[in-house]
Amino acid sequence: MSTRELDAAGISDPYLRESYETCRELNAAHGKTYYLATLLLPSSKRPYVHALYGFARYADEIVDDLASTLTDAEKADWLGSWGQAFLDDVQRGWSDDPVSMAVVDTVLTWDIPTAHFEAFLHSMAMDLTVTEYRTYDDLYEYVYGSAAVIGLQMVPILGPTRPEAYDRAVDLGVAFQLANFVRDVGEDLDRGRVYLPLDELESFGVTRADLERRTMTPDIVEALKFQVQRVRDLEERSRPGVEMLHPSSRDCIEAARVLYCGIVDEVERNDFDVFGRRATVPMRRRLAVAGPALWRARRARREFGSGQPPTRKESHVPHAEPGGAGLDGHPR
Repeated sequence: MSTRELDAAGISDPYLRESYETCRELNAAHGKTYYLATLLLPSSKRPYVHALYGFARYADEIVDDLASTLTDAEKADWLGSWGQAFLDDVQRGWSDDPVSMAVVDTVLTWDIPTAHFEAFLHSMAMDLTVTEYRTYDDLYEYVYGSAAVIGLQMVPILGPTRPEAYDRAVDLGVAFQLANFVRDVGEDLDRGRVYLPLDELESFGVTRADLERRTMTPDIVEALKFQVQRVRDLEERSRPGVEMLHPSSRDCIEAARVLYCGIVDEVERNDFDVFGRRATVPMRRRLAVAGPALWRARRARREFGSGQPPTRKESHVPHAEPGGAGLDGHPR
């Protein structure tokens, strides 16, 4: 992260700056499309958005990426203790964990409700025991915590101008997650999971066993078309929310909407083959969206400024070298 961004955000403590940089690195490494969109935000807002991504990605790594070293029970214990430590750190006003330090600072700076993080941690815990969902309502419990609350966490930073911005952020977050579920059917099967509602699959004559055979059939294609349409419906419902944000934030969210929801367009272009080809938005498409958006975002900042500045409270910052857990999932 550039010194300019941290300075613009008013983040001066060296340990806190290091934590924000750790979160930015997680964002850059694991969320390239999302990271590209964050570059459209004012410099003073970017570190906080990176912190929220870092929290989500780190928890997700605990669930998905430590399978070779930890059992599910061990991961559940780790996630539970790490999550509770984070919530305790929010209450006391600072953290010495290399990831949580920046996140706690972000939560307190922007007054983000801790309920959103509790819901997220609940969904991450579900991933350790739940491998399929019977209905969309069942799935929505997971999606709300894993995706909708991410949008709710971000809205205070983006500068909402109307209360309805929060509802539209939920729609967009769910659309993002469902687009990933459509694209990642094969990868999720590798992890023993199915994130498409079983009753909806069955309405098209598709069972989990059919998916596990990994052979495209007309029935599977029709089932996927149904899921793609839900993504597009949610995306359309979310669109008014972009105009409910401060002008300096709109191009970031609009670019993210186009690129993330564009995943289902690529699935469609791949003839819905979710087993043989991973749908990705081509770089030329990313640049075609990001280039004009960058120009518009700069113009918006010149005309309208960067929105409400954060309220820095240096008491958020610990006065000891950060410890906690390392990015390998084990205590330092």
